[in-house]
Amino acid sequence: MINTDMPNKVHEGRNIKRFREMLGIKQDTLAFELGEDWTQKKISLLEQKETIEPDILEQVAKILKVTPEAIKSFSEEAAVNIISNTFTDFKDNASGINYNCDLTFNPIDKVIELYERLLAIEKEKNELLQGKQKK
Repeated sequence: MINTDMPNKVHEGRNIKRFREMLGIKQDTLAFELGEDWTQKKISLLEQKETIEPDILEQVAKILKVTPEAIKSFSEEAAVNIISNTFTDFKDNASGINYNCDLTFNPIDKVIELYERLLAIEKEKNELLQGKQKK
């Protein structure tokens, strides 16, 4: 029997890593932003810690532009549930809506149209210059 009374323990270091990766920030960059006492190795060790000191958590959260609470409470399982529920809701609600765009165009036609407009502008410019030369 599974004990459901005990909440899942959040791994703050792993959550920092997830936020950092979602934002496309490398460990070196995070270390640089934290200051000269920090290195890539130190960030790696930080991401392995289950619990992070509040002042460090605050600094990292500020750099990642999230709240410390977001790092403390982020649950991958909850995020997957939200995404899957949203997808299910979308699929159910979208049944009566046609999202297919019936507008089609040929890119070559658009290039030709643009070329013709540029050519007309050049002709107009030449006519103006020739008019000025005659004066």
